[in-house]
Amino acid sequence: MTKPFRSVGLLLAAGLLVTAGCCTKKPAPAPAPEVVAEPAPAPVPVPTEAPIVVPVAEPVAETLPADLAELNKKGYLKDVFFDYDQYDIRADQRDALAANAEWLKKWPTVKIQVEGHCDERGSNKYNMALGEKRANAARDYLVSLGIDGSRISTISYGEERPFVQGQTEESWSQNRRAHFVITAK
Repeated sequence: MTKPFRSVGLLLAAGLLVTAGCCTKKPAPAPAPEVVAEPAPAPVPVPTEAPIVVPVAEPVAETLPADLAELNKKGYLKDVFFDYDQYDIRADQRDALAANAEWLKKWPTVKIQVEGHCDERGSNKYNMALGEKRANAARDYLVSLGIDGSRISTISYGEERPFVQGQTEESWSQNRRAHFVITAK
């Protein structure tokens, strides 16, 4: 090719470049992508076990035997023992009286009789008076623990109803007592 043609080609190419750069519109900016909220994923069911049902036993209403003799055989109330020639409540006997009081609180309609007993030593008259003091001491202690005194009667049997036969200190110690008898429920 000759030089003039070459320069014309270059001119044409340059012109095209100039016209292309000047005459073209700048493209509009691309629109912002549209944000489409995706729906929340469907909840995945969590397998549940059937609730465990624990049967609750119905409270059993405790009842007392209807027959008073049977009731007294059950031994709900404990005897209280005394020292020789004494009617004050010994420290080691207070728990028995406290247990008797709790039982009586549980059964507020029960009435009792406290029997005062003695061993065979001493005169009959003396032992009857001592038995009365023992029965009254036991009753008074129960009252101090909150038992209504109108529910408690007392009686003395002195030496007339020994619990244990014999003439030893071991048998006598078992006869010096306050014995509790349920009289009404």
